[in-house]
Amino acid sequence: MNNFTYYNPTKLIFGKGQVEQLKVEVPQYGKKVLLVYGGGSIKRNGLYDQVLAQLHEVGTVVFELAGVEPNPRLSTVRKGIEICKKEGIEFILAVGGGSVIDCTKAIAAGSKYDGDVWDFMTRKAAAKDALPFGTVLTLAATGSEMNSGSVITNWETNEKYGWGSPHVFPKFSILDPVNTFTVPKDQTIYGIVDMMSHVLEHYFHHVPGTITQDQWCESVLRTVIETAPKLLDDLENYDHRATILLNGTLALNGMLNMGYAGDWATHNIEHAVSAVYDIPHGGGLAILFPHWMMHVLDENVNRFKQLAVRVFDVDPEGKTDREVALEGISRLRDFWNRIGAPSRLADYDIGEENLELMSEKTVVYGEFGRFKKLNKEDSLEILRASL
Repeated sequence: MNNFTYYNPTKLIFGKGQVEQLKVEVPQYGKKVLLVYGGGSIKRNGLYDQVLAQLHEVGTVVFELAGVEPNPRLSTVRKGIEICKKEGIEFILAVGGGSVIDCTKAIAAGSKYDGDVWDFMTRKAAAKDALPFGTVLTLAATGSEMNSGSVITNWETNEKYGWGSPHVFPKFSILDPVNTFTVPKDQTIYGIVDMMSHVLEHYFHHVPGTITQDQWCESVLRTVIETAPKLLDDLENYDHRATILLNGTLALNGMLNMGYAGDWATHNIEHAVSAVYDIPHGGGLAILFPHWMMHVLDENVNRFKQLAVRVFDVDPEGKTDREVALEGISRLRDFWNRIGAPSRLADYDIGEENLELMSEKTVVYGEFGRFKKLNKEDSLEILRASL
């Protein structure tokens, strides 16, 4: 494996009733708080009232930014920055899923920057500071609750880019599985695909000596595959929600990829698709990932064989390595189909009309992917296969 330094300062507060820790954590950072949330589900399930009760108990002055989109938009980030600068906000609290947290990270960094926050997403500038913030997670999916990454969409220009900074780790994240009980089945499915895709992005690399990390990745994948169908049959099962919630965090908190960097080409392609069509991120990944796998299979057949045998229980007896690898890819697709994930771009009424545009968006910064370098033509081929 490569040399590495592992750094993750986020305090993870996990379990039932842990929202009460807000009155312990928040006062450490200030009295003026911006509460950021999405479409109002936290009001329907009572979490909004619980959060406000904790904040008011310690004398917090609360300002609000509601309506964060599933693919958080630059326009919403700018609204949050305006509130922070105008009101002298000292701390931000994100209550929601990964989109709300991603938006909050951009607000936190943009509030300490004199230029346009979009500079961070377009690599024109790097964040030098950020307002402190914490999270109360309501959706198992992105892992944003315990990492320093964020994805923001500029809907006016149909651009969607990931960015990150060591200044935007959450100070703390509260994960109560009960707060995920009311997540609808389709959003639960998208979250399951998203966390599995994060692990798969880690898994495909060429760095030798990652025996431990490989087995960590395989363990998370097997656990999610085992638990997901049980959860989807019983959406308010605490143990199943807790298992999925924790694995979503582990999938992208930096632990699984100690000593190497994964591929991330599929995420790049999906960002191009959802920048144009605004589809659910997990839905896009479910469609694209198996096609990326087929496209790059011959780069390292043994890697795919290992995944097929260890995670999908493919019997290699009497089969070539390539046959085993192909069966593993097929079983991934079958699993995602069985739990109700989409499998074709046509499922979102996406046809050929914007394939060229989307493929161009994947190479704004040149060739991409680490397992195998891809160019515009590769993107176009993967997108066409996904129709």
